[in-house]
Amino acid sequence: MSSTRSYSSPSREADAEATRARIVEAAGRLFIRDGYAATPLRAIAEEAAVSIQSVHLAGPKAALLIAAFERIFAGDEGSHPLFERPEMQQIIAEPDTDKAIELYVDFIARANERSAAIVRALNAAAHADTVARAAAAELDQRRRAEMPYGAMLFVDRGWLAPDRATYVADVLGFLTAPESYLYFVHDTGWSLDAYRAWLSKGIRDAIRES
Repeated sequence: MSSTRSYSSPSREADAEATRARIVEAAGRLFIRDGYAATPLRAIAEEAAVSIQSVHLAGPKAALLIAAFERIFAGDEGSHPLFERPEMQQIIAEPDTDKAIELYVDFIARANERSAAIVRALNAAAHADTVARAAAAELDQRRRAEMPYGAMLFVDRGWLAPDRATYVADVLGFLTAPESYLYFVHDTGWSLDAYRAWLSKGIRDAIRES
């Protein structure tokens, strides 16, 4: 008589998570340094000090590019909305709306600063590779889909009329986009403080105009 028993080892799961983290971080470094197209999976395996089989199990190259962006920008992976992540939940819970806006601006500024290099690698990959282009489009679609939620937070706080939420969501999408950060800070030479001030003013102006 035999029985089948499912077995889960916490240490084994932790090892698997650590291995994946090394792979994704190694992929991100190489995509930034060498470019997406010039980075083979074998190079990622060597950089992460794992087997090529482990890299294949971690996902296709385009998925590793998206995962690298998510880790650098938000600190973890996954398609769950940014507003569900712990740091954003703390900002949402802040009762003072003025302070909540400044905390949000600081979060976006720091996240865009961290991820600027991987965003450039992502954009370059999207121009050169159809699979990467589809992955980048999915990531952008997810980001845009979060903006109405952000606008509704202002509605809930009484700062915004419900019929203007769509307008503010569109403005938030532009203001907080990594490309806006890259344009002002990397291309134009603004300081991070100047970018923060522009972002804060833009959010407040959008709410007031509505």
